Amino acid sequence: MSTETADAESDPAIEVTPDAAQEALSLLEGEELDTEEAGLRLFVQQGGCAGLSYGMRFDTEPEEDDLVVEHHGLRVFVDPASRNYIGGSKLDYEHGLQAAGFEVENPNVVSECGCGESFRT
Repeated sequence: MSTETADAESDPAIEVTPDAAQEALSLLEGEELDTEEAGLRLFVQQGGCAGLSYGMRFDTEPEEDDLVVEHHGLRVFVDPASRNYIGGSKLDYEHGLQAAGFEVENPNVVSECGCGESFRT
């Protein structure tokens, strides 16, 4: 298999807001990673009281079977299993007095735990 690449208009797998892209690109550059090749990996893992939780990390390059989507200069890598859970989601970055951080708005979620850290589809 090979890496599947999609652009923001042709594949709605993941949408990234300008704020989220700007924050992630700033963090990537702070880690001295090449933003032409490196990117943000968005994934789903087992965990939390509702069963699934989101994970994010920076990777230097995509895996062979990843979907790679670019938004506002940010490359986002999604593995096939995670894509089944988060397809159609939007990644945003919230700036607030109480907290700041990345937030996933997932249309596939049928319930979330009380703290909002895990979900079920």
